[in-house]
Amino acid sequence: MNKLYYTALLIFPLLFGSCSDFLDKEPFEDPSAESVRDAASAIAMVNAAYQPLQRPKLYNMRIWTLDIMAGNSVVGAGGGDDGIETIQLANFSTGPDNFAAVDLWRGPNPGILYCNTVLENVPGMEIDDNLKNRLIGEAKFLRAHYYFILVQLFGDVPKSLVPAKPGDDLNQERVSKDIIYNEVIIPDLVEAIELLPRREEYGDADKGRASRGAAAGMLAKVYLTLGQYEQSIDMCELVTELGYMLNPDYSDSFGGEPRHKNTPESLFEVQYYGLTKAGFWDDENQANWLSTYMGPRNSGWVGGGYGWNQPTEEFVSAYEAGDLRKDKTVLYQGGPDFDGNAYKAEMSSTGYNVRKFLVPLSVSPDYNTNAANIVVLRYADVLLMKAEALNELGNTELAVEPLYTVRKRAGLDNRQELEGLSQGAMREKIRHERRIELAFEGHRWFDLIRWEDGQYALDFLHGIGKANASRKHLLLPIPQVEIDANPSLTQNPGY
Repeated sequence: MNKLYYTALLIFPLLFGSCSDFLDKEPFEDPSAESVRDAASAIAMVNAAYQPLQRPKLYNMRIWTLDIMAGNSVVGAGGGDDGIETIQLANFSTGPDNFAAVDLWRGPNPGILYCNTVLENVPGMEIDDNLKNRLIGEAKFLRAHYYFILVQLFGDVPKSLVPAKPGDDLNQERVSKDIIYNEVIIPDLVEAIELLPRREEYGDADKGRASRGAAAGMLAKVYLTLGQYEQSIDMCELVTELGYMLNPDYSDSFGGEPRHKNTPESLFEVQYYGLTKAGFWDDENQANWLSTYMGPRNSGWVGGGYGWNQPTEEFVSAYEAGDLRKDKTVLYQGGPDFDGNAYKAEMSSTGYNVRKFLVPLSVSPDYNTNAANIVVLRYADVLLMKAEALNELGNTELAVEPLYTVRKRAGLDNRQELEGLSQGAMREKIRHERRIELAFEGHRWFDLIRWEDGQYALDFLHGIGKANASRKHLLLPIPQVEIDANPSLTQNPGY
């Protein structure tokens, strides 16, 4: 969060492309505080706060590529320098000039700015109290989410809780990530739970907005990351009380096609509507790129088809016999056809491609027509968080039920193999289950670095041949361009 970037946000209009339903509103043209005048402009600013999630700096590219860094997959793509920034991250040879790190550092900043503007102005506005509370709750949830991304990736970051204005000193120092957790992320999510409506209380035009369940699920993950297991369990149980449930079919759970948007399993999704004329890299692009990037390269099977994110043999071999998720997650020779097309191992450098998010041409004929959402948090994740927290507290037998619930849907319905496990054996079962259930959804890196204070990540990465990985790589480098613009920033150790 640097001077030049904040100044640019203050000067230039928000290029806020419309999005179906709640994001299909009048653009908010001026992010200054004076522009938040009435209910309509307040809603527009909250809508704007969602939009950075859609961009390639976050969920439309950089978040899912963290699975490559985590060792589930390789870049693939076109070879040479194609995806070189991700190759550097995955090889743990990156430096402060890596532009994926720049994207991830900058990606949350506009969202934080818009949230801060909402939170400075909306509480004092004379608008309907229910609407006011909802808008404040949405801004609190989103600000916590953006900061949670930052502290997991970079550790200490600048703290900004009010909108920057022209003339402000924008050379902010980094503050301890503990301060960000305790003074921003946790309080914001606690308040969001109180203020936000249940998912079912939104009408069709507002479907996909942050809800009480989304805030509870996110807070459960925050508490789990901090090792506050009892609090995490409380939040997981609140999510269950709010009526979330697993979809009967795993394939319906991760937004691979538009008909799978905002399902009963989903707590929060990044919303897209497709059918946009915006350029591929434009911030206002409203198409989901996962199918475009991950479709077998030059296959003609999906709109685009760039061949990124190719699963490794080590990852594919981790599937247990009878696990129904393999055929729904990975394309492999001898597996089920995709849209009438038989997969061949030579279609990727590893012999595998991701199937999970692919959308047939009949649904999305081009790179910018995919209306599928990107699922950020779903109930299976919550169940596995609860199992992990229970087991870490020594309640290993109680961890069986949430773990078994997830495995049963995957066809792994032998409950007896989970009963009587030691705490250590159960821990490995849960970690395996998180890897397989949530594969390529952007969770694996964050899981690796939180387990055993990152030692698990280093042991795993070394075990799969990533000898370059060292403790410094558990955090990304602060981009040098940001330090040059803001001399108050310091670099992470080792870079």
